[in-house]
Amino acid sequence: MTFNDIFKSNFLDNVSAVTPLDMLLSLLLAFGVGLFIFYVYKKTYQGVLYSSSFGVTLVALTMITTLVILAVTSNVVLSLGMVGALSIVRFRTAIKEPLDIAFLFWSIAAGIVLAAGMIPLAVIGSVFIGVVLLLFVNKKSAVNPYIVVLQCDGAESEKRAMDYLKANTSRCVVKSKTARKGAVEVNAEIRLKDDNTDFVNALSDLNGVSSAVLVSYNGDYMG
Repeated sequence: MTFNDIFKSNFLDNVSAVTPLDMLLSLLLAFGVGLFIFYVYKKTYQGVLYSSSFGVTLVALTMITTLVILAVTSNVVLSLGMVGALSIVRFRTAIKEPLDIAFLFWSIAAGIVLAAGMIPLAVIGSVFIGVVLLLFVNKKSAVNPYIVVLQCDGAESEKRAMDYLKANTSRCVVKSKTARKGAVEVNAEIRLKDDNTDFVNALSDLNGVSSAVLVSYNGDYMG
């Protein structure tokens, strides 16, 4: 009995199904595209805490996907088994930023296209996607939204503060209001006429206004 007889399948034939040159070129291209995705991720990240490990994950995910697809394209039977094996995998890590999902799918798609041999599509498509993300994600709004938190001692001081606020801003909308005995708290969304925020100092000096806080936010409001 020879060594080939031990494996009744075409196991030894699969060793040369993908040439070493194809493996090397595919993995090098996947590494380069993954680095580009990592670069775009760093330039477009707008979260609070940047995670460098997620960026490294994007590079690794591109290469791993390329590796898996190379194996799948070399053997149809293996591809069916691979689908069944990967279907039981569950990922428990929570995605904190919605844009992170796009980067994950981008890495997977780039790895698949590279392993399929469509190198121009993978490179040109990745460059195009990167340019679009750099243009739109980093685009700053002409008028940034702000939230003003007012602490007043009654209805009259609240009215004076709101009138002053509307006169010194281009837009003022009350988002929430909390009234207690001897105290009123108002949260208002505003748009500034210019970059000058000195009106907040004058607002806090009004009679009956105990404090005025100006907070920048991303436009999402809950409450």
